[in-house]
Amino acid sequence: MQSIFAVTLPFFALVLCGYLAAQRGVLAEEAIPGLNGFVLFFALPCLLFRFGLSTPLATLLNPWLLGLYLLVALLMVALTITLTRSPRLGLKDAAFGALVAAFPNTGFMGVPLLVALRGEAAAGPVICTILIDLFFTSSLCIALARAHDAGPGNARQACIQALRGALSNPLPWAIAAGLGVAALGWTLPGPLASVIKMLGDAATPVALFTIGAVLWRAGQHAHSRTPMAQYLPVALLKLILHPALVMGIGLAAQSVGAPLAQFDLSILTLAAALPSASNVAMLAERYGADNGRVARIILSSTLLAFLSFSLLAGSLGG
Repeated sequence: MQSIFAVTLPFFALVLCGYLAAQRGVLAEEAIPGLNGFVLFFALPCLLFRFGLSTPLATLLNPWLLGLYLLVALLMVALTITLTRSPRLGLKDAAFGALVAAFPNTGFMGVPLLVALRGEAAAGPVICTILIDLFFTSSLCIALARAHDAGPGNARQACIQALRGALSNPLPWAIAAGLGVAALGWTLPGPLASVIKMLGDAATPVALFTIGAVLWRAGQHAHSRTPMAQYLPVALLKLILHPALVMGIGLAAQSVGAPLAQFDLSILTLAAALPSASNVAMLAERYGADNGRVARIILSSTLLAFLSFSLLAGSLGG
């Protein structure tokens, strides 16, 4: 376990640094969206481009991994909405709660953390989860939230708009670009390769620092105070039920002959055990949901994940 904590502690410490920097005013609140933009549109795409360049297509688009993770994501969304929706908590807020219950922070935290724990072979399975969450999980939950406002008759349009938003995300395109360059056998010019490497190397520390800053900002812009009973159970669903479903269904699939490698299943399980994606707080704010509740789910899942994730990684032989 000591070797696991030696890897996970610096990652969560950088998140804390970002939170404290924003809280103490060292990082101006106005700078946080710019920092987030740097990670999302420059640093992280370069990191994922490099993984796309070096990872076989069959690994990145493994249908068994994609199918397993998609099934669990759909179960998580359905269960969370069913368990949390009430007269006080409408479909929009239940949908955003389901999104943070099913959408781990794989982009900003998961890729570098799991690669640090398990080597570059972990990149392929993690990227599978990113593709499912960007194109299906987030699109479904945003569509449900928009349908709440638009009414049942406009649900189809809400789905189309949500998918269009997913297609505008640079991360899958960066992965596709890496795969394309590798398939064509191209070699990047030296200066361009150096720029991509420098930006990719910046992704991990800046992304982790940004998570902390975004969490602080989300708390500052919360529209309401949320009772613990409305956010802590969702955080526990994220950290306990999500990885348990991935592992349980994956083992059941293996028992009937599904070609799921144990290494890949363990990576998918660890990805599901990550805290909730921090950017969902900004999405909730944009769509007029209860971003205070969403922010508290993300913050509590991030605080608890340091212990829960580390213990799971140790039990899985990280």
